[in-house]
Amino acid sequence: MESGSSASHDESDRVVELEAEVQQLKEAVTSHAVVDQAIGMVVALGRVSPDQGWAVLKDVSQHTNIKLRNVAELILVWGREGDIPPDIRAELEDALDRHGPTQIPEAPSE
Repeated sequence: MESGSSASHDESDRVVELEAEVQQLKEAVTSHAVVDQAIGMVVALGRVSPDQGWAVLKDVSQHTNIKLRNVAELILVWGREGDIPPDIRAELEDALDRHGPTQIPEAPSE
């Protein structure tokens, strides 16, 4: 009888582990979406490529010691409400200067 109780306990532990894993995956998907949206804003506003936008976010995160996801959230709030902490804005401008705007090709001559 003891082995049945043990099997039930093992199954309960496994369910708890799987629920925790599902929660982590949900958070990762949400975080990825937030970061992708922030990269899109940096690309549009800073006239940089998506790779440069990613590098800008990483730089801002590293130089401000704020998690990248939180930097992305601050950028999205800035896009919606127009507010961004001055230190984040300054670092964002510096990072954009470091990674430079992508040059838009000239129109072909005719």
